[in-house]
Amino acid sequence: MRRFLISMAAVASLAACGADNHWAPDEQVQAARYVHDGPPTITLFTVLGAKSGSGAHSAIMVNGSQRLIFDPAGTWHHPHLPERHDVHYGMTDAAVDFYIDYHARITYNVVQQDVVVSPAVAEMALRRMQENGAVSKAMCTTSVTTILRQLPGFESIPQSPFPKKAMKAFAQLPGVVETTTTDDDADENGYIIARGIHPLDIPGTAAATD
Repeated sequence: MRRFLISMAAVASLAACGADNHWAPDEQVQAARYVHDGPPTITLFTVLGAKSGSGAHSAIMVNGSQRLIFDPAGTWHHPHLPERHDVHYGMTDAAVDFYIDYHARITYNVVQQDVVVSPAVAEMALRRMQENGAVSKAMCTTSVTTILRQLPGFESIPQSPFPKKAMKAFAQLPGVVETTTTDDDADENGYIIARGIHPLDIPGTAAATD
């Protein structure tokens, strides 16, 4: 059962992804900075077809000096979470739950794979994500695996356009913890505003309404 309020607009297809030009101002990015108290961690999210098991999308979350999600060529967004070229800032626990819930639906499951890394590797991953730039349609997993392969300890990840192939390779890394989220919500995840993600006290940020 969906934990968030669903509004108002068109259905967003996971396949309908393309390069974007979002570039939030410095003051919004700085105000949204969120530092999670968990260990430095790299997370691979994989969206799989619920019936077919085929891969639909890949994204990376990194917890280091701040926690960010790199959602290449994705459709997910929230008006209170600044974005710069597919990198989303302010990833609190509520925001992460929102991200997972947006993708999980009757037609898609979300696999989350977490691995603890050194602070240095986490910072390297954060830099690679922020330096990557916007990603074109159908290139999400290629960009994710390109970044992962550059990190110490992740060289075994093949550069690939296939989400399931990347997920299986990631599963072979030492210490990976894997969870799968399923949801019986209808396949209508358009524009969503999540509870617990409040307006930031920054210029140009509009308030959400329930």
